[in-house]
Amino acid sequence: MADGIMKKLPEEVPSYILSRLTVKSLMRYRCISKIWYTLLQSSYFINLHIKRPITTKDQFILFKRSLQEEEGEFKNLLSFLCGGDDSDDLIPISPNIEVPYLCSSYASLSHSVMGPCNGLIVLTDTESIVLLNPATRKYNLLQPSPFGCPQGFNYYVCGLGFGFDLMVNNYKVVRISEIYSDTYKDPCVRGFKVEIYDLDIDSWREQNYEEEELPSVFWVPCSEIFYKGIVHWFATADTMVILCFDMSTDTFRNMKMPDTCYVLDGKCYGLVIFYECLTLICYRDPTCEIDPTVDMMDIWTMKDYGVNDTWIKLYTIRPLPIESPLTVWKDLLLLQSRTGQLISYNFISDEVKEFNLHGYPSSLRVVVYKESLTSVPKENGQGTQAQGI
Repeated sequence: MADGIMKKLPEEVPSYILSRLTVKSLMRYRCISKIWYTLLQSSYFINLHIKRPITTKDQFILFKRSLQEEEGEFKNLLSFLCGGDDSDDLIPISPNIEVPYLCSSYASLSHSVMGPCNGLIVLTDTESIVLLNPATRKYNLLQPSPFGCPQGFNYYVCGLGFGFDLMVNNYKVVRISEIYSDTYKDPCVRGFKVEIYDLDIDSWREQNYEEEELPSVFWVPCSEIFYKGIVHWFATADTMVILCFDMSTDTFRNMKMPDTCYVLDGKCYGLVIFYECLTLICYRDPTCEIDPTVDMMDIWTMKDYGVNDTWIKLYTIRPLPIESPLTVWKDLLLLQSRTGQLISYNFISDEVKEFNLHGYPSSLRVVVYKESLTSVPKENGQGTQAQGI
C-alpha cells in the first residue's frame, strides 16, 4: 500500500514529506519495501534530509568526558543529549557509550571532538582517528598514516581538522605536525609536515609547504572549527593569528584576530559559530588569578567572513571561573568549570547554570549537531555500531 501511494504522487512529494522525519523513524521505514529502502539510502534523499529546515528542537548535543578509574587510567564516555521542551535542561536520549579506540591514559585530557560536518563527527587523540555518525551510532577507525619522520627527527601533532571538499564531494582530515631534531643537539632543527586523508579513496597523502607558510599551531579545547569550507586553528607567527586551511584548494592562509586579541598576555581564546558567524571568545587564562574589575570575557564576531576589519565586539561579560569555553547552543555559552562540571552562561539573562554532568577536569568536549543519514564512508573492517552502557 505504501508503495502504491508513492507511485501515485509526484516523485519529489514523498521525498519532501519523509525528509522532515527523524533518523530513527527513517531507519525503521527502510524496512517497508525495496522502493523505500532505495529512496532512503540514495544520496539525493540524504542531502535533502541534511538541508531540511530545522529549529533548536532539532539540535542535539554530543558530550564527551573522561572519568578516572585508577591512577593514570580513564574511561572515555559519549553522552547523547537534547534540550527540554520548555527549559535549557539537557536530557539523555540514549545510553552512554564508551569512546572506541582512543587512548585511555592522561592523554585522554587532550582528546579532540571535531564537527559536525553533514552530521558526521571526528574523535581523535591525534594518532587514532574515529569517524562517527551520532544519529545512527555508526563509527569507523580510519587507517593510520603510512608516513613517518626522517631518521634522527621526532614529531608531535599540533593541529587536526575535519571537513568537506565541495569541489569533489569528499570528506577530508588534515593533520599538521611539527618536526624537530634531537633537542640536545645544537641547533635544534624544526619544520612542519602536513598530511591529508581523503575518505573517498581511503588514503593519506603528504602535502609539501614552505616552512614560512605555516605559523606554529597550538591546540586548545575550543578550536579546530570547520566553517565555509575552511578549517581554523589558533597559531603564533609574530603575533597570534587564526590559521585557515581551504579544504578544496589545500592551501593555507592567516587571518588576523581583533586588535586587542593578538597576544598571550594572560589571555586564552576559543572559536565557535554563533549567529552563523565565526566568533572568537577571549577569556582569562585559568591558571591566572582573576581580577573581576578588569578580566572580562569578550565575545567577538566576524560580520563579513574573511574580511579582517569586520570583527565586532558582540558581548563583554563578567569573568567566569572556567577552564575553557566549549561551544554555543541556543542563547547559551557552554563551558567547563575548573572542577570538570558542565555549566552554561545565558547571554540574554546573564545567568550561570550548572548541569549534573561531570568529568575529569579539562576533559569535557561538546558538539551541537543535527541528525543525518550520512553514511560513514569507506568502512575498512573496523567500523561498527556503538553499543550503550
